[in-house]
Amino acid sequence: MSGLLQGRRIAITRPRGQADSLTAMIAGLGGEAIVCPLLEIAPADDPEPLRLAIARLDSYSLAVFISPNAVAFSLPQILARRPWPAALRAVAIGQGSVSLLATYGIENALVPNERFDSEAVLALPELQRQNVAGRRAVIFRGNGGRELLAETLRERAVEVDCVSCYQRSAPSDVAALQEDLRRGELDAVTVSSSEALRNLLRLLDDAARAHLAQTPVFVLHPRIAELAQQLGLRNVVLTAPADAGLVAALCAHRWR
Repeated sequence: MSGLLQGRRIAITRPRGQADSLTAMIAGLGGEAIVCPLLEIAPADDPEPLRLAIARLDSYSLAVFISPNAVAFSLPQILARRPWPAALRAVAIGQGSVSLLATYGIENALVPNERFDSEAVLALPELQRQNVAGRRAVIFRGNGGRELLAETLRERAVEVDCVSCYQRSAPSDVAALQEDLRRGELDAVTVSSSEALRNLLRLLDDAARAHLAQTPVFVLHPRIAELAQQLGLRNVVLTAPADAGLVAALCAHRWR
């Protein structure tokens, strides 16, 4: 597969520090990965909810990690204060979170097999009402975001605590990405969240947005693809999950 992306300049819009693996894969195929973060990640302003959750960790049956960020901003603090309870089952949205949990010694996390979103997690047999009613769960997440997971678990008679352990914000500007788009110097843009896509469209000027509308935009989830089309992007490519799915789609794309 070497050289399949030779000469292609591809924007990676993940938060800083989360693009290394994808950047290396693209470089290994001859492409040039341009890292342009569309989300900035920082610890939550208020540490008290996480402190309280750590204090009552033994009362939970399930600990849900929305993303690798949720793992990175909660587990070090948890394990610095106490061991992970043997009876507490970790639940992860995707394989990235599972891998990071394993580095902290948390094995056998529940995770969907194919689609990686709240709907897929809620479809897991272990999380159906007959298996979870009357239990307690803690959801480690960022600020804002969808409430589907918490609301559905509550409908299944689970007592749910939501803990914002990190916060997302838009970058102050995207000048480098904007200039590359204006000049037509990007072959593709990759986007891994709806929030990042909204940030991109809000921060670009009209000229750059016009170029983006024609540029192949590779997205990891049908929800992001739908939003991209609603926002006027005309060349949206839905990929299989994770880095492998994204790279496979890039390699298979019929470039102009």
